[in-house]
Amino acid sequence: MKKYIVTLLLLGSIKVYAQTNHTTTFTPPLDIPLTLSGNFGELRPNHFHGGIDFKTQNTIGKRVLAIADGYISRIMVTHGSGYMLHVRYSNGYTAIYRHLSGFVKPMADAIEAYQYEKESWEVDLIPSATQYPVHAGQQIAWSGNTGYSMGPHLHLDLIEDSTGDRLDPLPFFSKYIKDNRAPRAEAIMIFPQPGKGVVQGSLQNKIIALNTVGPTEAWGVIGTGIKAYDYMTGTSNRYGVYSVTLYVDGAEVYNSVVDRYSPDENRMINSWTHGHFMKSFIDPGNTLRMLRAHNAERGLVTINEERDYHFLYELKDYYGNTARYRFVISGKKQPVPPFEHKEKYLFKWDQVNYLQEPGMTLIVPKGVLYTDLPVQFKVYPDSNAVSYIYQLNDEGVPLHASCELSIGVRRRVVQDTTKYYIARKTGSRLSSVGGRYENGFVKAKILSLGTYVVAVDTVPPVVTPLSKNTWQGPEKYFIG
Repeated sequence: MKKYIVTLLLLGSIKVYAQTNHTTTFTPPLDIPLTLSGNFGELRPNHFHGGIDFKTQNTIGKRVLAIADGYISRIMVTHGSGYMLHVRYSNGYTAIYRHLSGFVKPMADAIEAYQYEKESWEVDLIPSATQYPVHAGQQIAWSGNTGYSMGPHLHLDLIEDSTGDRLDPLPFFSKYIKDNRAPRAEAIMIFPQPGKGVVQGSLQNKIIALNTVGPTEAWGVIGTGIKAYDYMTGTSNRYGVYSVTLYVDGAEVYNSVVDRYSPDENRMINSWTHGHFMKSFIDPGNTLRMLRAHNAERGLVTINEERDYHFLYELKDYYGNTARYRFVISGKKQPVPPFEHKEKYLFKWDQVNYLQEPGMTLIVPKGVLYTDLPVQFKVYPDSNAVSYIYQLNDEGVPLHASCELSIGVRRRVVQDTTKYYIARKTGSRLSSVGGRYENGFVKAKILSLGTYVVAVDTVPPVVTPLSKNTWQGPEKYFIG
């Protein structure tokens, strides 16, 4: 019997390419050596990391500087990003500084006065263009660790004013940051397409570890994906990969360059990724501009000959440091099971989908799905619940935008209908998605197809002192 060998190896080439010079220049946002703890476009749940994170030497209170001439266009204090500033620059870009520890005077005094006047810690002010002008290198704030921050750092977003796109700020600061380390891959994933392809005789996705030796056979239409990270000189952090290119038998079939995205594209990360893997094919409803297919199959590959197909991944960072990984998929003719589904439960990505079952209605608008989806629908009775439990899919399927779900209330356990809400059920855990009661149903907007039930909230909030012996200054409470 002929053996088919899959070989994945790092070619070990680290190559540096000259990058196109940017006509716009910025000065550094900090007056300390610049190193990154996070880069643009890193994979996050439901979104891309929208900027870059500068290290601040494990401390707060570093001077934060304007990077060009312009003016403070917005001042905010929020729970998510802490103290933050929007600065609109005269060169056509706006920078957002997040997780600051404080602002410089007179902004600091104005914000404090506003907080006392409104009796609110949160702030959202839009000054006039002449109120707080800034020039390149001028201090505007201090670095911090406020909001949902995992450690002291400065997060910087860069927005192109003419388009509203989020841009990778690194090209504008690359001359201040050294990097000669290439990205590294950790594994490959093969995606047989439903009803069109198989891998090792199976319809299931298959992970191939690096340096695997052994037969991996496929037939029909497949896609591939790669789990990989970038690394930089002088740090132990890992980052998102700037560029991924896939070649099959020497021909380029797919490329991604993580350099910009619009707010409307942000949730498309759910279509591009599968867990920690970046797919190298594009779902039909995914219009993310940073992804480009160079064949007629949106980056998918058809294995229809009994021979070896030679795959090559090329990974690059912005500086051009490059790593290459080769592997072989061996074509082996084998049965491809048909795609079995009930027409009623097949949702189309390019049309409105309407599902009505006893006690439940779901409307999925056109363009909310990225590809056709066979819904794994089930109904479960629960004597302790006020409604049936509805499984819209056996796994949570993220949607590009919200859709409306209505679930009927079987038992009115309380008369106050504002206490009813729809909850996402994951195991025994319930997570509220909100909703309103109307004519015996609770209606809510959902952002994923999972398992849902109507729940009722009759438990009042509790205010509990938190570490009272460590209080300094104003009293602090934990509200839960």
